[in-house]
Amino acid sequence: METNNNERPVGMNNRPMGMFGRKHTRKEEDRYLKLRNVLNIIFLVLAIPGMIVYFYYEQVIGTIIILIAMMFKMVECVFRFMK
Repeated sequence: METNNNERPVGMNNRPMGMFGRKHTRKEEDRYLKLRNVLNIIFLVLAIPGMIVYFYYEQVIGTIIILIAMMFKMVECVFRFMK
């Protein structure tokens, strides 16, 4: 790692690295970011009531709701790993 004239480490683009190292940019991920956010919201909207139904009302129905929520989370994970 090189240093500049201020004795701060510089990254590959010759700009000083901050206190915590390089700043990562996610340009490729931006095309799926809105879709992933919508899928995460659907997951949360289903998972939280599914937990409430599971613990306080009917376990079988709660399990079904949670499994449906998990399918949305799995789809979100597929988009997260696609680049």
